[in-house]
Amino acid sequence: MIVSGKVQGVGYRNWAIWTANALGVTGWVRNVRDGRVEIMASGEHTALEAMVEACRQGPQLARVDDIEVQAVGEIHLKGFNKRLGIEA
Repeated sequence: MIVSGKVQGVGYRNWAIWTANALGVTGWVRNVRDGRVEIMASGEHTALEAMVEACRQGPQLARVDDIEVQAVGEIHLKGFNKRLGIEA
């Protein structure tokens, strides 16, 4: 997922980690240089749907304008963590 809006500097990544853990989703989250947030998520279909819907709201201080969701096939990840650094 690529999440656009006011999603950096508002606790979005930490919120995404908490939400993913609560839903049983594995993967990672990181900031993107252009101000968006990127999330790679893996899990059961219903858990992933719930994660996408939760990400449309985000934490209290966020404003989500858009979410681009792209399926990339089955990926097996352990845990859900924050990737450091801002990617292109």
